[in-house]
Amino acid sequence: MDSPAVNQLFRRLASHSFCRRSSCLQPIAQQWHSHSTNSRNKRALSSNKKPKTTNESSWQQRTDHFPLDKAEDFKRYPTVTSDALRGRKERPRRVKMLMRDFIEDSLYNPHYGYFSKNVTIFSPGEPFDFANIKDEPEFHRLMGQRYTEFEDKLDAKEYNETRQLWHTPTELFRPYYGEAIARYMVANYKLSLYPYHDLLIYEMGAGNGTLMLNILDYIRQTDPEVYARTKFRVIEVSTALASLQGQQLQKNAASRGHLDKVEIINKSIFDWDLYVPTPCFFLAMEVFDNFAHDVMRYDPFTEQPMQGSVLIDAEGDFYEFYTREIDPVAARFLRVRDAACQDRNFAHPLRTSRLMRNLRYRLPLAPNLTLPEYIPTRLMQFFTMLGENFPMHRLITSDFHSLPQATAGYNAPVVQTRYQRRTVLVRTPLVQQGYFDILFPTDFGVMEDLYRAITGRLTRVMTHEDFFQRWAYVEDTEMRSGENAMLGFYKNASVMVTV
Repeated sequence: MDSPAVNQLFRRLASHSFCRRSSCLQPIAQQWHSHSTNSRNKRALSSNKKPKTTNESSWQQRTDHFPLDKAEDFKRYPTVTSDALRGRKERPRRVKMLMRDFIEDSLYNPHYGYFSKNVTIFSPGEPFDFANIKDEPEFHRLMGQRYTEFEDKLDAKEYNETRQLWHTPTELFRPYYGEAIARYMVANYKLSLYPYHDLLIYEMGAGNGTLMLNILDYIRQTDPEVYARTKFRVIEVSTALASLQGQQLQKNAASRGHLDKVEIINKSIFDWDLYVPTPCFFLAMEVFDNFAHDVMRYDPFTEQPMQGSVLIDAEGDFYEFYTREIDPVAARFLRVRDAACQDRNFAHPLRTSRLMRNLRYRLPLAPNLTLPEYIPTRLMQFFTMLGENFPMHRLITSDFHSLPQATAGYNAPVVQTRYQRRTVLVRTPLVQQGYFDILFPTDFGVMEDLYRAITGRLTRVMTHEDFFQRWAYVEDTEMRSGENAMLGFYKNASVMVTV
Protein backbone atom coordinates (compact mmCIF):
# COMPACT_ATOMS: atom_id res chain seq x y z
CA MET A 1 0.00 0.00 0.00
CA ASP A 2 1.36 3.43 -0.82
CA SER A 3 -1.25 5.82 0.58
CA PRO A 4 -3.85 6.06 3.38
CA ALA A 5 -6.55 6.19 0.70
CA VAL A 6 -5.54 2.80 -0.66
CA ASN A 7 -5.41 1.32 2.83
CA GLN A 8 -8.90 2.62 3.45
CA LEU A 9 -10.15 1.14 0.18
CA PHE A 10 -8.94 -2.36 0.93
CA ARG A 11 -10.13 -2.22 4.54
CA ARG A 12 -13.56 -1.46 3.14
CA LEU A 13 -13.23 -4.32 0.66
CA ALA A 14 -12.47 -6.64 3.55
CA SER A 15 -15.56 -5.47 5.45
CA HIS A 16 -17.94 -6.53 2.67
CA SER A 17 -18.88 -10.02 1.59
CA PHE A 18 -17.35 -10.95 -1.73
CA CYS A 19 -19.64 -11.73 -4.64
CA ARG A 20 -19.78 -11.56 -8.40
CA ARG A 21 -23.00 -9.55 -8.49
CA SER A 22 -22.25 -5.87 -9.05
CA SER A 23 -25.20 -4.88 -6.85
CA CYS A 24 -23.27 -6.16 -3.85
CA LEU A 25 -20.43 -3.74 -4.51
CA GLN A 26 -22.00 -0.31 -4.57
CA PRO A 27 -20.34 0.89 -1.33
CA ILE A 28 -16.97 -0.11 -2.74
CA ALA A 29 -17.52 1.50 -6.12
CA GLN A 30 -18.69 4.77 -4.65
CA GLN A 31 -15.41 5.28 -2.86
CA TRP A 32 -13.76 5.95 -6.21
CA HIS A 33 -16.87 7.04 -8.11
CA SER A 34 -16.45 10.18 -10.14
CA HIS A 35 -19.49 11.79 -8.60
CA SER A 36 -19.63 10.66 -4.99
CA THR A 37 -17.11 9.76 -2.30
CA ASN A 38 -17.49 9.41 1.41
CA SER A 39 -14.71 11.93 2.05
CA ARG A 40 -16.53 14.66 0.12
CA ASN A 41 -19.82 13.86 1.83
CA LYS A 42 -18.17 14.20 5.24
CA ARG A 43 -16.61 17.53 4.29
CA ALA A 44 -19.95 18.83 3.04
CA LEU A 45 -21.76 17.80 6.23
CA SER A 46 -19.08 19.20 8.51
CA SER A 47 -19.35 22.61 6.84
CA ASN A 48 -23.16 22.59 7.17
CA LYS A 49 -23.45 23.44 3.50
CA LYS A 50 -25.46 21.56 0.94
CA PRO A 51 -23.19 20.37 -1.89
CA LYS A 52 -23.60 22.35 -5.06
CA THR A 53 -25.30 20.66 -7.98
CA THR A 54 -23.98 20.93 -11.49
CA ASN A 55 -25.89 23.05 -13.97
CA GLU A 56 -27.16 21.34 -17.08
CA SER A 57 -24.39 21.81 -19.59
CA SER A 58 -22.00 19.99 -21.83
CA TRP A 59 -19.40 20.00 -19.08
CA GLN A 60 -20.55 17.51 -16.47
CA GLN A 61 -23.03 14.67 -16.73
CA ARG A 62 -26.21 15.30 -14.71
CA THR A 63 -26.86 12.45 -12.26
CA ASP A 64 -28.74 11.93 -9.04
CA HIS A 65 -25.53 11.78 -7.01
CA PHE A 66 -25.44 15.57 -6.40
CA PRO A 67 -21.81 16.06 -7.42
CA LEU A 68 -19.79 19.03 -6.26
CA ASP A 69 -19.45 21.52 -9.08
CA LYS A 70 -15.90 21.31 -10.39
CA ALA A 71 -16.41 23.31 -13.58
CA GLU A 72 -14.02 26.05 -12.45
CA ASP A 73 -11.33 23.48 -11.66
CA PHE A 74 -11.91 21.90 -15.05
CA LYS A 75 -11.23 25.24 -16.75
CA ARG A 76 -8.22 25.96 -14.57
CA TYR A 77 -6.38 22.62 -14.30
CA PRO A 78 -3.77 21.78 -16.98
CA THR A 79 -4.34 18.95 -19.44
CA VAL A 80 -1.82 16.11 -19.26
CA THR A 81 -1.28 12.94 -21.29
CA SER A 82 -0.19 9.43 -20.32
CA ASP A 83 3.10 10.03 -22.16
CA ALA A 84 3.78 13.11 -20.04
CA LEU A 85 3.10 11.09 -16.86
CA ARG A 86 5.52 8.26 -17.62
CA GLY A 87 8.28 9.84 -15.59
CA ARG A 88 6.06 10.47 -12.55
CA LYS A 89 6.46 8.18 -9.56
CA GLU A 90 3.34 9.48 -7.82
CA ARG A 91 -0.22 9.60 -9.09
CA PRO A 92 -1.12 13.06 -10.44
CA ARG A 93 -3.44 15.60 -8.80
CA ARG A 94 -4.90 18.92 -9.92
CA VAL A 95 -4.90 17.83 -13.56
CA LYS A 96 -7.33 16.72 -16.25
CA MET A 97 -6.83 14.24 -19.07
CA LEU A 98 -8.79 12.38 -21.72
CA MET A 99 -10.26 9.07 -20.62
CA ARG A 100 -7.86 7.11 -22.83
CA ASP A 101 -4.89 8.80 -21.15
CA PHE A 102 -6.33 8.06 -17.70
CA ILE A 103 -6.76 4.37 -18.58
CA GLU A 104 -3.34 4.17 -20.23
CA ASP A 105 -1.72 5.76 -17.18
CA SER A 106 -3.66 3.49 -14.81
CA LEU A 107 -2.58 0.32 -16.59
CA TYR A 108 0.88 1.07 -17.99
CA ASN A 109 2.61 3.83 -16.01
CA PRO A 110 6.12 2.41 -15.36
CA HIS A 111 6.01 3.29 -11.65
CA TYR A 112 2.44 2.74 -10.44
CA GLY A 113 0.59 1.17 -13.38
CA TYR A 114 -1.33 -2.08 -13.02
CA PHE A 115 0.89 -4.10 -15.36
CA SER A 116 4.09 -2.55 -14.06
CA LYS A 117 3.33 -2.92 -10.36
CA ASN A 118 0.96 -5.67 -9.33
CA VAL A 119 0.39 -8.33 -11.96
CA THR A 120 1.45 -11.98 -11.72
CA ILE A 121 0.55 -14.45 -14.48
CA PHE A 122 -0.58 -17.85 -13.20
CA SER A 123 1.51 -20.83 -14.25
CA PRO A 124 -0.04 -24.23 -13.46
CA GLY A 125 3.30 -26.06 -13.31
CA GLU A 126 3.20 -29.35 -15.17
CA PRO A 127 0.74 -29.41 -18.10
CA PHE A 128 -2.67 -30.81 -17.26
CA ASP A 129 -3.14 -34.49 -18.10
CA PHE A 130 -6.46 -34.00 -19.87
CA ALA A 131 -6.84 -37.65 -20.85
CA ASN A 132 -7.11 -38.57 -17.16
CA ILE A 133 -9.47 -35.74 -16.15
CA LYS A 134 -13.06 -36.89 -15.83
CA ASP A 135 -14.96 -33.83 -17.07
CA GLU A 136 -15.14 -30.05 -17.05
CA PRO A 137 -16.13 -29.70 -13.34
CA GLU A 138 -13.09 -31.77 -12.35
CA PHE A 139 -10.89 -29.59 -14.59
CA HIS A 140 -12.19 -26.48 -12.78
CA ARG A 141 -11.48 -28.13 -9.44
CA LEU A 142 -7.94 -29.05 -10.44
CA MET A 143 -7.32 -25.57 -11.80
CA GLY A 144 -8.51 -24.05 -8.50
CA GLN A 145 -6.19 -26.40 -6.62
CA ARG A 146 -3.23 -25.39 -8.81
CA TYR A 147 -4.14 -21.72 -8.25
CA THR A 148 -4.00 -22.21 -4.49
CA GLU A 149 -0.70 -24.08 -4.62
CA PHE A 150 0.81 -21.44 -6.90
CA GLU A 151 -0.21 -18.56 -4.64
CA ASP A 152 0.84 -20.42 -1.49
CA LYS A 153 4.36 -20.61 -2.89
CA LEU A 154 4.33 -16.89 -3.69
CA ASP A 155 3.07 -16.03 -0.19
CA ALA A 156 5.81 -18.18 1.36
CA LYS A 157 8.31 -15.82 -0.27
CA GLU A 158 6.37 -12.57 0.23
CA TYR A 159 2.83 -12.23 1.49
CA ASN A 160 0.67 -9.89 -0.59
CA GLU A 161 -3.09 -9.76 -0.04
CA THR A 162 -3.58 -7.45 -3.04
CA ARG A 163 -1.67 -9.61 -5.54
CA GLN A 164 -3.23 -9.41 -9.00
CA LEU A 165 -3.19 -12.91 -10.47
CA TRP A 166 -4.74 -14.00 -13.75
CA HIS A 167 -4.47 -16.82 -16.23
CA THR A 168 -4.20 -17.11 -20.00
CA PRO A 169 -5.14 -19.92 -22.40
CA THR A 170 -1.45 -20.23 -23.26
CA GLU A 171 -0.70 -21.30 -19.67
CA LEU A 172 -3.82 -23.42 -19.10
CA PHE A 173 -3.42 -25.45 -22.29
CA ARG A 174 0.36 -25.59 -22.49
CA PRO A 175 1.87 -26.69 -24.82
CA TYR A 176 -1.10 -27.51 -27.08
CA TYR A 177 -2.34 -23.92 -27.46
CA GLY A 178 1.06 -22.69 -28.66
CA GLU A 179 1.49 -25.72 -30.91
CA ALA A 180 -1.78 -24.91 -32.71
CA ILE A 181 -0.60 -21.33 -33.35
CA ALA A 182 2.73 -22.68 -34.61
CA ARG A 183 0.97 -25.16 -36.88
CA TYR A 184 -1.08 -22.36 -38.43
CA MET A 185 1.99 -20.16 -39.03
CA VAL A 186 4.18 -22.92 -40.45
CA ALA A 187 1.44 -24.08 -42.84
CA ASN A 188 0.86 -20.56 -44.16
CA TYR A 189 4.58 -19.79 -44.26
CA LYS A 190 5.34 -22.86 -46.36
CA LEU A 191 2.37 -22.16 -48.60
CA SER A 192 3.40 -18.66 -49.69
CA LEU A 193 6.75 -17.53 -48.25
CA TYR A 194 9.15 -20.49 -48.06
CA PRO A 195 11.97 -20.63 -49.17
CA TYR A 196 12.20 -17.01 -50.31
CA HIS A 197 11.77 -15.46 -46.86
CA ASP A 198 12.62 -16.34 -43.27
CA LEU A 199 9.83 -17.18 -40.81
CA LEU A 200 9.81 -13.90 -38.89
CA ILE A 201 7.49 -13.80 -35.86
CA TYR A 202 6.69 -10.80 -33.68
CA GLU A 203 4.76 -11.23 -30.43
CA MET A 204 3.33 -8.26 -28.55
CA GLY A 205 2.83 -8.72 -24.80
CA ALA A 206 4.40 -12.17 -24.34
CA GLY A 207 3.54 -12.62 -20.66
CA ASN A 208 5.70 -15.32 -19.08
CA GLY A 209 7.20 -16.19 -22.48
CA THR A 210 5.36 -19.52 -22.56
CA LEU A 211 3.75 -19.06 -26.00
CA MET A 212 7.11 -18.12 -27.49
CA LEU A 213 8.79 -21.25 -26.10
CA ASN A 214 5.93 -23.58 -27.07
CA ILE A 215 5.99 -22.26 -30.65
CA LEU A 216 9.76 -22.56 -30.98
CA ASP A 217 9.81 -26.02 -29.37
CA TYR A 218 7.18 -27.27 -31.81
CA ILE A 219 8.89 -25.89 -34.93
CA ARG A 220 12.29 -27.25 -33.84
CA GLN A 221 10.82 -30.69 -33.23
CA THR A 222 8.60 -31.03 -36.30
CA ASP A 223 10.32 -29.03 -39.05
CA PRO A 224 14.08 -28.44 -38.59
CA GLU A 225 14.40 -26.76 -41.99
CA VAL A 226 11.80 -24.13 -41.10
CA TYR A 227 13.31 -23.77 -37.62
CA ALA A 228 16.66 -22.89 -39.21
CA ARG A 229 14.90 -19.97 -40.93
CA THR A 230 12.93 -18.84 -37.84
CA LYS A 231 13.41 -15.57 -35.94
CA PHE A 232 11.24 -14.56 -32.96
CA ARG A 233 11.02 -11.00 -31.62
CA VAL A 234 9.07 -10.07 -28.50
CA ILE A 235 7.81 -6.50 -28.02
CA GLU A 236 7.15 -6.12 -24.28
CA VAL A 237 6.14 -2.88 -22.54
CA SER A 238 6.67 -4.25 -19.00
CA THR A 239 10.28 -4.26 -17.83
CA ALA A 240 9.49 -6.93 -15.23
CA LEU A 241 7.92 -9.25 -17.79
CA ALA A 242 10.71 -8.64 -20.31
CA SER A 243 13.18 -9.73 -17.62
CA LEU A 244 11.06 -12.80 -16.83
CA GLN A 245 10.95 -13.78 -20.51
CA GLY A 246 14.74 -13.58 -20.63
CA GLN A 247 14.96 -15.81 -17.56
CA GLN A 248 12.63 -18.34 -19.17
CA LEU A 249 15.01 -18.58 -22.13
CA GLN A 250 17.83 -19.43 -19.72
CA LYS A 251 15.79 -21.88 -17.63
CA ASN A 252 17.06 -25.18 -19.07
CA ALA A 253 19.08 -26.64 -21.93
CA ALA A 254 16.05 -26.93 -24.21
CA SER A 255 15.09 -23.27 -23.87
CA ARG A 256 18.70 -22.08 -24.07
CA GLY A 257 18.81 -23.70 -27.49
CA HIS A 258 16.49 -20.94 -28.72
CA LEU A 259 18.70 -18.05 -27.56
CA ASP A 260 20.06 -17.23 -31.00
CA LYS A 261 16.49 -17.16 -32.39
CA VAL A 262 14.98 -14.68 -29.93
CA GLU A 263 15.22 -10.93 -29.39
CA ILE A 264 13.30 -9.29 -26.53
CA ILE A 265 12.56 -5.61 -27.14
CA ASN A 266 11.46 -3.80 -23.97
CA LYS A 267 9.32 -0.95 -25.30
CA SER A 268 5.73 -0.03 -25.99
CA ILE A 269 4.42 -0.99 -29.39
CA PHE A 270 3.22 2.61 -29.68
CA ASP A 271 6.85 3.79 -29.48
CA TRP A 272 7.86 1.53 -32.38
CA ASP A 273 9.76 3.45 -35.06
CA LEU A 274 11.55 0.73 -37.06
CA TYR A 275 10.33 -0.04 -40.59
CA VAL A 276 10.04 -3.79 -41.24
CA PRO A 277 9.55 -4.35 -45.00
CA THR A 278 9.81 -8.16 -44.94
CA PRO A 279 6.83 -10.52 -44.49
CA CYS A 280 6.17 -11.45 -40.88
CA PHE A 281 3.56 -12.91 -38.56
CA PHE A 282 2.41 -10.60 -35.78
CA LEU A 283 0.92 -12.22 -32.66
CA ALA A 284 -1.37 -10.15 -30.43
CA MET A 285 -3.03 -12.65 -28.11
CA GLU A 286 -5.31 -11.29 -25.37
CA VAL A 287 -3.87 -7.76 -25.54
CA PHE A 288 -6.62 -5.71 -27.20
CA ASP A 289 -8.81 -5.98 -24.09
CA ASN A 290 -6.35 -3.79 -22.19
CA PHE A 291 -5.95 -1.15 -24.90
CA ALA A 292 -7.06 2.29 -23.71
CA HIS A 293 -10.42 3.59 -24.95
CA ASP A 294 -11.94 7.02 -25.21
CA VAL A 295 -15.43 7.60 -23.87
CA MET A 296 -18.17 9.43 -25.75
CA ARG A 297 -21.69 10.48 -24.81
CA TYR A 298 -24.25 12.00 -27.14
CA ASP A 299 -26.83 14.72 -26.81
CA PRO A 300 -30.07 12.68 -27.06
CA PHE A 301 -31.84 15.45 -29.01
CA THR A 302 -29.19 16.91 -31.34
CA GLU A 303 -27.15 13.65 -31.48
CA GLN A 304 -23.96 15.70 -31.13
CA PRO A 305 -21.02 13.67 -29.73
CA MET A 306 -19.18 14.80 -26.60
CA GLN A 307 -15.84 13.46 -25.45
CA GLY A 308 -15.13 12.46 -21.86
CA SER A 309 -12.26 13.70 -19.73
CA VAL A 310 -11.22 12.88 -16.17
CA LEU A 311 -10.50 15.60 -13.64
CA ILE A 312 -8.37 14.67 -10.62
CA ASP A 313 -8.74 17.23 -7.85
CA ALA A 314 -6.37 18.25 -5.07
CA GLU A 315 -7.43 15.32 -2.89
CA GLY A 316 -7.16 12.69 -5.62
CA ASP A 317 -10.91 12.39 -6.23
CA PHE A 318 -12.12 11.77 -9.79
CA TYR A 319 -14.75 13.64 -11.80
CA GLU A 320 -15.99 12.88 -15.30
CA PHE A 321 -16.54 15.81 -17.68
CA TYR A 322 -17.77 16.00 -21.28
CA THR A 323 -17.05 18.66 -23.86
CA ARG A 324 -18.16 19.25 -27.43
CA GLU A 325 -14.53 19.63 -28.51
CA ILE A 326 -13.45 16.26 -29.92
CA ASP A 327 -9.71 15.66 -30.00
CA PRO A 328 -8.12 14.64 -33.36
CA VAL A 329 -7.63 10.97 -32.44
CA ALA A 330 -11.24 10.39 -31.39
CA ALA A 331 -12.49 12.46 -34.33
CA ARG A 332 -10.48 10.31 -36.73
CA PHE A 333 -11.89 7.14 -35.19
CA LEU A 334 -15.45 8.35 -35.66
CA ARG A 335 -14.74 9.30 -39.29
CA VAL A 336 -13.04 5.99 -40.11
CA ARG A 337 -15.77 3.97 -38.40
CA ASP A 338 -18.50 5.88 -40.23
CA ALA A 339 -16.80 5.19 -43.56
CA ALA A 340 -15.72 1.59 -42.91
CA CYS A 341 -18.83 0.30 -41.12
CA GLN A 342 -21.58 1.74 -43.32
CA ASP A 343 -23.16 -1.67 -43.83
CA ARG A 344 -22.62 -2.97 -40.29
CA ASN A 345 -25.28 -2.72 -37.60
CA PHE A 346 -23.12 -2.28 -34.50
CA ALA A 347 -24.33 -1.31 -31.03
CA HIS A 348 -24.48 2.46 -30.52
CA PRO A 349 -26.26 4.83 -28.09
CA LEU A 350 -28.18 6.53 -30.94
CA ARG A 351 -29.34 3.35 -32.68
CA THR A 352 -32.73 3.51 -31.02
CA SER A 353 -36.04 5.05 -32.02
CA ARG A 354 -35.68 8.84 -32.06
CA LEU A 355 -39.24 9.18 -30.76
CA MET A 356 -38.65 6.82 -27.82
CA ARG A 357 -35.35 8.52 -27.07
CA ASN A 358 -36.98 11.96 -27.00
CA LEU A 359 -39.68 10.71 -24.67
CA ARG A 360 -37.23 8.99 -22.36
CA TYR A 361 -34.85 11.91 -21.96
CA ARG A 362 -37.67 14.41 -21.34
CA LEU A 363 -38.79 12.55 -18.23
CA PRO A 364 -38.15 14.24 -14.86
CA LEU A 365 -34.64 13.61 -13.51
CA ALA A 366 -33.57 12.02 -16.79
CA PRO A 367 -29.84 12.39 -17.60
CA ASN A 368 -28.86 15.08 -20.07
CA LEU A 369 -26.59 12.77 -22.10
CA THR A 370 -26.84 9.19 -23.37
CA LEU A 371 -25.11 6.23 -21.79
CA PRO A 372 -21.36 6.27 -22.48
CA GLU A 373 -19.84 4.60 -25.51
CA TYR A 374 -16.23 3.45 -25.21
CA ILE A 375 -14.39 3.65 -28.53
CA PRO A 376 -11.11 1.74 -29.15
CA THR A 377 -8.91 4.63 -30.24
CA ARG A 378 -5.72 2.84 -29.12
CA LEU A 379 -6.66 -0.12 -31.30
CA MET A 380 -7.03 2.23 -34.27
CA GLN A 381 -3.56 3.63 -33.53
CA PHE A 382 -2.18 0.09 -33.35
CA PHE A 383 -3.61 -0.75 -36.79
CA THR A 384 -2.09 2.47 -38.15
CA MET A 385 1.30 1.52 -36.72
CA LEU A 386 1.04 -1.95 -38.29
CA GLY A 387 0.11 -0.55 -41.68
CA GLU A 388 2.93 1.99 -41.66
CA ASN A 389 5.79 -0.01 -40.08
CA PHE A 390 4.90 -3.64 -40.90
CA PRO A 391 3.33 -3.38 -44.38
CA MET A 392 3.77 -7.13 -45.10
CA HIS A 393 2.54 -8.38 -41.72
CA ARG A 394 0.00 -11.14 -41.10
CA LEU A 395 -1.88 -10.48 -37.89
CA ILE A 396 -2.99 -13.30 -35.60
CA THR A 397 -5.08 -12.06 -32.70
CA SER A 398 -7.49 -13.51 -30.17
CA ASP A 399 -9.58 -11.70 -27.58
CA PHE A 400 -12.96 -11.53 -25.85
CA HIS A 401 -15.93 -10.50 -27.97
CA SER A 402 -18.10 -10.20 -24.85
CA LEU A 403 -17.48 -9.78 -21.13
CA PRO A 404 -19.98 -10.39 -18.33
CA GLN A 405 -20.64 -7.87 -15.54
CA ALA A 406 -19.27 -4.85 -17.38
CA THR A 407 -19.87 -1.29 -16.25
CA ALA A 408 -22.77 0.69 -17.74
CA GLY A 409 -22.52 1.73 -21.37
CA TYR A 410 -21.74 0.48 -24.87
CA ASN A 411 -18.55 -1.56 -25.32
CA ALA A 412 -18.03 -0.83 -21.61
CA PRO A 413 -15.18 -2.36 -19.58
CA VAL A 414 -15.07 -4.79 -16.72
CA VAL A 415 -13.23 -3.15 -13.83
CA GLN A 416 -11.94 -5.47 -11.14
CA THR A 417 -9.27 -6.11 -8.56
CA ARG A 418 -8.24 -8.98 -6.30
CA TYR A 419 -8.12 -8.83 -2.53
CA GLN A 420 -7.29 -11.77 -0.28
CA ARG A 421 -7.44 -14.06 -3.33
CA ARG A 422 -10.94 -13.01 -4.32
CA THR A 423 -12.10 -11.04 -7.33
CA VAL A 424 -13.95 -7.79 -6.59
CA LEU A 425 -15.86 -5.93 -9.30
CA VAL A 426 -16.54 -2.19 -9.30
CA ARG A 427 -18.86 -0.04 -11.39
CA THR A 428 -16.58 2.64 -12.83
CA PRO A 429 -13.22 2.87 -14.63
CA LEU A 430 -12.37 5.90 -12.47
CA VAL A 431 -10.44 3.91 -9.89
CA GLN A 432 -7.15 4.17 -8.01
CA GLN A 433 -4.47 3.91 -10.66
CA GLY A 434 -2.54 0.65 -10.63
CA TYR A 435 -4.82 -1.43 -8.41
CA PHE A 436 -7.56 -2.35 -10.88
CA ASP A 437 -7.65 -4.23 -14.15
CA ILE A 438 -9.67 -2.37 -16.80
CA LEU A 439 -10.52 -4.69 -19.69
CA PHE A 440 -12.79 -4.16 -22.67
CA PRO A 441 -14.66 -6.48 -25.02
CA THR A 442 -13.73 -6.31 -28.71
CA ASP A 443 -16.39 -5.85 -31.37
CA PHE A 444 -14.72 -8.06 -33.98
CA GLY A 445 -17.05 -6.88 -36.74
CA VAL A 446 -16.11 -3.24 -36.25
CA MET A 447 -12.48 -4.19 -35.65
CA GLU A 448 -12.34 -6.15 -38.91
CA ASP A 449 -13.75 -3.21 -40.88
CA LEU A 450 -11.34 -0.75 -39.24
CA TYR A 451 -8.36 -3.02 -39.86
CA ARG A 452 -9.23 -3.44 -43.53
CA ALA A 453 -9.79 0.29 -44.01
CA ILE A 454 -6.52 1.29 -42.32
CA THR A 455 -4.13 -1.44 -43.51
CA GLY A 456 -5.75 -2.51 -46.78
CA ARG A 457 -5.37 -6.16 -45.75
CA LEU A 458 -8.09 -8.81 -45.87
CA THR A 459 -9.08 -10.76 -42.78
CA ARG A 460 -11.03 -13.70 -41.47
CA VAL A 461 -12.84 -13.78 -38.11
CA MET A 462 -13.87 -17.02 -36.45
CA THR A 463 -14.71 -18.23 -32.98
CA HIS A 464 -11.96 -19.42 -30.65
CA GLU A 465 -13.46 -22.91 -30.90
CA ASP A 466 -13.50 -22.93 -34.72
CA PHE A 467 -9.88 -21.86 -35.00
CA PHE A 468 -8.55 -24.48 -32.60
CA GLN A 469 -10.87 -27.15 -33.95
CA ARG A 470 -8.99 -26.73 -37.21
CA TRP A 471 -5.39 -26.17 -36.08
CA ALA A 472 -5.05 -28.01 -32.75
CA TYR A 473 -4.77 -31.73 -32.21
CA VAL A 474 -8.02 -31.68 -30.26
CA GLU A 475 -7.50 -35.14 -28.78
CA ASP A 476 -4.67 -33.68 -26.68
CA THR A 477 -7.16 -31.65 -24.59
CA GLU A 478 -10.10 -34.06 -24.63
CA MET A 479 -11.29 -35.35 -21.25
CA ARG A 480 -12.77 -38.75 -20.46
CA SER A 481 -16.32 -37.39 -20.75
CA GLY A 482 -15.66 -36.33 -24.34
CA GLU A 483 -15.63 -32.64 -23.37
CA ASN A 484 -12.73 -30.64 -24.72
CA ALA A 485 -11.21 -28.12 -22.35
CA MET A 486 -9.46 -25.94 -24.94
CA LEU A 487 -12.49 -25.80 -27.23
CA GLY A 488 -15.06 -25.20 -24.52
CA PHE A 489 -13.31 -22.90 -22.07
CA TYR A 490 -13.28 -19.65 -24.09
CA LYS A 491 -16.75 -19.46 -25.61
CA ASN A 492 -16.70 -15.65 -25.39
CA ALA A 493 -13.49 -15.29 -27.43
CA SER A 494 -12.86 -14.87 -31.16
CA VAL A 495 -9.83 -15.09 -33.42
CA MET A 496 -8.96 -12.79 -36.34
CA VAL A 497 -6.23 -13.51 -38.87
CA THR A 498 -4.89 -11.71 -41.92
CA VAL A 499 -5.46 -13.75 -45.09
